[in-house]
Amino acid sequence: MFRKASNKDAAEPRPGFIKRLRARLNRGDSWLTRDIKDLVPGGKIDDDLFEELETRLLLSDVGVEATEEIMQQLRKDLRRTELASAEAVVRGLEHGMLEILAPCEVPLEIASATKPYVILMVGVNGAGKTTTIGKLARRFRDQGLSVMLSAGDTFRAAAVEQLQAWGERNGVPVVAQQPGADPAAVSFDALQSARARGIDVLIADTAGRLHSQTGLMAELAKVVRVIKKIDPDAPHEVMLVLDAGTGQNALAQAREFRDAAGVTGLAVTKLDGTAKGGILVAIARDQKLPIRFIGVGEQAEDLDVFSAREFVSALLTPAAGDNEK
Repeated sequence: MFRKASNKDAAEPRPGFIKRLRARLNRGDSWLTRDIKDLVPGGKIDDDLFEELETRLLLSDVGVEATEEIMQQLRKDLRRTELASAEAVVRGLEHGMLEILAPCEVPLEIASATKPYVILMVGVNGAGKTTTIGKLARRFRDQGLSVMLSAGDTFRAAAVEQLQAWGERNGVPVVAQQPGADPAAVSFDALQSARARGIDVLIADTAGRLHSQTGLMAELAKVVRVIKKIDPDAPHEVMLVLDAGTGQNALAQAREFRDAAGVTGLAVTKLDGTAKGGILVAIARDQKLPIRFIGVGEQAEDLDVFSAREFVSALLTPAAGDNEK
C-alpha cells in the first residue's frame, strides 16, 4: 500500500497556490507570451516571430535542447498550417512544454508498509533544503503520518538549530549531535531511533555542498552506504532541492547529485524570486527525474505537489489576467 504525499488530489494543487505561482512567475518581463499578438500583426506567423519566441524560451532558462525540441514542433505545425493565429502559437508552446514536463509529474508516494520511509534531502547551500524539510514535515504530519527529522548538516552554522526550530514548530522530534559530528553517524542514529519508535517518515538532512566539491560528494555517498547497513532498501527517496533562480547551474547540480547519490526526485524552490521557471523544462528534458514539489515562498503552504499542466498554464498566462480565487 502507498500513501501519496500530497493533498486529496496530487495532480491538482490548490487554486490559491496556482494563483501565487502565476503571479510570481509573471513579474516583470518573464511572460513567455507577453504581447505576442503585437508580434503577429495581421495574424502573420513568420520566422521573425519564431526567432522572438526562441529568444524568450532561452531567456526563461528552458535551455538549448528543450528550446530546439519545442521550436521544431512549432515549425512542423506551421508547415501543416496548424498555426493560424497568435492563440494557436501559444497553444503550440503549451503542448510542447507539456510533452516534456508531463512524464515528470510523479507525486511522491509513502509506502505504508515501510517504517520508517527514509527521505534523504540533498542539495547545495542556499537552495532552501532545510526550509523544504520543515514544509514536508508539516505536510506529512497533517496527513496523519508520524515524522522524525535528522540534523545531518553538522557543518553549517546554526543548521541544527534551524532544523530543531522547524521540529518544534511542527511538533516532530529531531535527532541531532554536536556540531562537526559525522553526518553519516547522525543519519545512522536517527534511523535506528525512528525504527525503534515506529516512525512513519524519517527526513534526513545533509550538509549543503557544491556539486563540484568531490570530497563532499563522496561524503554524501558514505551517508547512503551507512543508511543501507540498517535498511538495504533505504533511502527510499533521495530528494534533490534545487533553487530555480540559479538557472542552468541547477541542471549541472541535478547531473552531479544524481551520479553521487542516486537522486530519485526533485523539489524546485524559490520560484517566487527572479526565476523565469523554464529551468524545470530544461531539467525534465535532460534528466527525466520526477518533480515532486515546487515552492513559491517561505510559508508551509507555499510548497505544493507539481502539476505539469498547472505549471505550464501559470508560465504562459499573464498574471494580470488571472481570475482565480
